[in-house]
Amino acid sequence: MSEHPEQPGRHRQFIAGFGTVGIRPLDARADAEVVHGWVGVERASFWGMNGLTRDQVSEIYAHMAGLDTHHAFLILRDDVPVALLQTYEPEADRVGECYEVLPGDIGVHLLLAPAGPEGARPGWTSVLLGVVASYVFGTLGRRRVVVDPDVRNEKAVARFLKQGFEAGPVVMLPEVDIPDVYIPPKEAQLAFLTREVAFAG
Repeated sequence: MSEHPEQPGRHRQFIAGFGTVGIRPLDARADAEVVHGWVGVERASFWGMNGLTRDQVSEIYAHMAGLDTHHAFLILRDDVPVALLQTYEPEADRVGECYEVLPGDIGVHLLLAPAGPEGARPGWTSVLLGVVASYVFGTLGRRRVVVDPDVRNEKAVARFLKQGFEAGPVVMLPEVDIPDVYIPPKEAQLAFLTREVAFAG
């Protein structure tokens, strides 16, 4: 069992100029079509699901829904899906083998949906990361976020650092090879965001 018994919940906040941004638990079956459309394209190659069928994607998230330590969420802007969020307990994940996990840590993976017909909106990524910070620090009461983007994903690394994350070490995440799940090793740039930095000013 996780040392952090809080159940993944819902979060909503209004952002001037962007609308209402909400976070809700992912429905592995009902949301499979939209999520498969995001993870299967080349721009999402670092997410590690290129080439999977919709049913395979659904099965992965159905498996995750049964875990106490890993959770998946859909982020919506004015009820339109705009991003996929995953949270996890670092001590129950391979990243926990690569750094000293502190009480109150939470791991985060974030995948943004492709820009809609209106194109990318300036400032949207920063707003989205701010909402995620409000959720994990406010709703979940955590103290620090850890992210582990692939070192080759320079865009993601730069995005986190711009948001106030502090770069940690570059580490080699070991492969995960267990029944029903295989994740290859990954060279990752760790980065950390504390509650104090997120809410500074």
